[in-house]
Amino acid sequence: MIKKNQILYRTDKKPIVYDLFYNPTKNKKPLVIFCHGYKGFKDWGAWNLVAEHFMNADLFFVKFNFSHNGGTLEQPIDFPDLDAFAENNYTKELEDLEAVLTLFTQKKHPYTSEIDSNNITVIGHSRAGGISIIKASEHKKITKLITWASICDFGKRSTTIGDLQQWKKDGVKFVLNGRTKQQMPHNIQLYHDYKANEKRLDIESAEKSLRIPHLIIHAKNDPSISFKEAEQLTQWNTDSKLIDIPNSDHVFGAKHPWEKNELPEALLDVVTHSIQFINS
Repeated sequence: MIKKNQILYRTDKKPIVYDLFYNPTKNKKPLVIFCHGYKGFKDWGAWNLVAEHFMNADLFFVKFNFSHNGGTLEQPIDFPDLDAFAENNYTKELEDLEAVLTLFTQKKHPYTSEIDSNNITVIGHSRAGGISIIKASEHKKITKLITWASICDFGKRSTTIGDLQQWKKDGVKFVLNGRTKQQMPHNIQLYHDYKANEKRLDIESAEKSLRIPHLIIHAKNDPSISFKEAEQLTQWNTDSKLIDIPNSDHVFGAKHPWEKNELPEALLDVVTHSIQFINS
């Protein structure tokens, strides 16, 4: 069963678009919530094929767009709403993930009979790895954590601190999207929000406080986020498990659009390791 572009409406907040992948059975299934990365979206590249693999492993798989990722309800792919993108920040993404978790763990949810609410895994890719680590340290219902090519520090990202003096002067800075050729804006509120919530947004302290299993998967030659960041996470949490993917990149061999019917070998390895970890 695949249900695309479902909408979570929220009072006084932007709605969230999400997809469901599951096989209807009488058995309650582990819940898996996938969070896309920076300049990403739920339908990027091979994410739909990834979701089908989790579904076929009898897991209840949810993927969603962060509310300010630049997509809209009508066009959840790519970035038609750059005004929203400009107002995105880390605490908004934490709030979005909290809303999705709440939706699927409430007692009166229509999928209650399908979901094992005592078995919840969050997967975060890239920047959302950091979001997932922090949320897993806060949310008591999350039982397992998986990060793919995760960052280990928000404060060192050029998105957070790059061109700071000019950014403060102009109130906005722009990052080129190499694929869409859009100049994607970041309003200075992103920096101010980070500084106002710096203690909460400390990935190191969140990682050290984790009391649930954490699987860290990272390509050894990732050109976007160094493998050293994965090693740093492992040093902070010696109970975590690190798997390195050889001869691959930040998206494990995928790209957008992905027009093949099979996953690239590296991403298939990532998915296989992840499913085994959830079922272990």
